[in-house]
Amino acid sequence: MESDEIKKVLLDIILEIDDELDTSNIVPEKPLRDQLDLDSMDFLDIVMALRKRYQIQVPEEDYPRLATLESAIAYLEPRLSP
Repeated sequence: MESDEIKKVLLDIILEIDDELDTSNIVPEKPLRDQLDLDSMDFLDIVMALRKRYQIQVPEEDYPRLATLESAIAYLEPRLSP
């Protein structure tokens, strides 16, 4: 899966969690939690959605690697590529 597709997947998951969020102005290198006011349950919902849809296991120690859109894409790209 290409990085643009991964970005779309992540943003779609975020919008499913809270469809009132504005994801159009996300700065890729800034923490998503700060930009979107996501709490820890929202973050876990993102991790669970990735696991459910794409069978990706994200160990708790890797959670910081999903902090920004940029780092999440870099982390997920090799895991979502065939």
